[in-house]
Order: sequence, then C-alpha cells, then structure tokens
Amino acid sequence: MAKEKSPADPRLVASIELETRSEGVYLPVKAQPGAGRNELRGVQDGALKVCVTQVAEKGKANKAIVEFLSKSLKLRKSQISLASGELASQKKFLVTEIEESELRDKLALALA
Repeated sequence: MAKEKSPADPRLVASIELETRSEGVYLPVKAQPGAGRNELRGVQDGALKVCVTQVAEKGKANKAIVEFLSKSLKLRKSQISLASGELASQKKFLVTEIEESELRDKLALALA
C-alpha cells in the first residue's frame, strides 16, 4: 500500500509569495535549468525553487518547468503559463482555475 505524504511545513509554503488576481494566481519560481534531476527544492526568497534537467535554450527549460509543475501539483498543463521572466531565473507563472488556498495545499503536498 502506498504511503500518504504528509504536507510540508506550513510556514515554508506560507513563505511563497503567491499573488491572486482576476485571471488566476501568480506563482513566483526560482528556476535552475540544467540540474541533475527534475525536483522541487524548497523555497528561496519567497519563490518556489524548481530544478529541471532541460537546458535554458530556446524556451526548453520554461516548457520543462510547466510540465514538471503540472505533474508535481496535479494540474493540467493548460492551467499553467509563463507570465514573466522568460530569460531570467526569477519567473512568474500564472495558474488558472484554482483558488490560492487550493494552490497552497497542492504546494504543501508537492514539497513534502
């Protein structure tokens, strides 16, 4: 029987500076392309730290981050889009069709 993951420390998840707007919730991400493996590596400066193996070339890492976030947070890829920071390590992704509290719950489980 698979073991249920217990949620991450609520203070860790609360430190992610989510922004709720009419179009959805903005999720700040500190991206680390070219990593050894795809993983969520905690929170850094109010942003979710996301490592992906894909290199930062022609938007490949951004696409990999969207795919990895959708799997990790159990969301559809169509719900996640890059809002800003296309060429920077500090990015903002727009997550649609979700409330901020539900996104925080999903982040807590993914970071556990």
